[in-house]
Amino acid sequence: LNLNFLKYAFSVTNFFHTLCFGSVRMFLLGVLGFAVYGNEALHFSCDPDDREVNLFCYNQFSPKIPQVFWALQLVIVMAPRAFFHLYATCKSIKQENILQKMIILEVVAFRLQTQLFGFEVNAIYMCNVAALDKTFNITSCMVPEGIENTIFLPAIYTFTVITLVLCVAEFFEITFRMLCFIKSQ
Repeated sequence: LNLNFLKYAFSVTNFFHTLCFGSVRMFLLGVLGFAVYGNEALHFSCDPDDREVNLFCYNQFSPKIPQVFWALQLVIVMAPRAFFHLYATCKSIKQENILQKMIILEVVAFRLQTQLFGFEVNAIYMCNVAALDKTFNITSCMVPEGIENTIFLPAIYTFTVITLVLCVAEFFEITFRMLCFIKSQ
């Protein structure tokens, strides 16, 4: 085990990144995400209040379940870090490569979540039910907890941006430490 490598591999920024990303973001998703999005499908109601119309319109309104997307994002973005730390205990590898991948994954995830979920959730959703062969083609639906959803989305985006900034800071910190280590040799 190369002890000199470990001196710059486990950085100060890594601690804050893990704390912010791992703890706070998981809390946000696990506790608050479930509270905001947990029963959304059950409380989504359209006019007329028909189970078939409600389910059809809810699937149209929310084709992707936000909690599943964000949980998948956590796993995908944290996987390179976990593999690095497992591998670093056995061999010497360059953490900069892992951090570059994490930064790219975080940017892609941020872009996807803004495209999928937007920045605001309207309280009324106009649904096209023409495929159900009803006597009407458009119906209005009440979105449950629209205000809470609108507040929750920027909170998630804020933590994503903080995590991205910490990834960049960690990348520069490790690169700087490695350069200082090489220069001192």
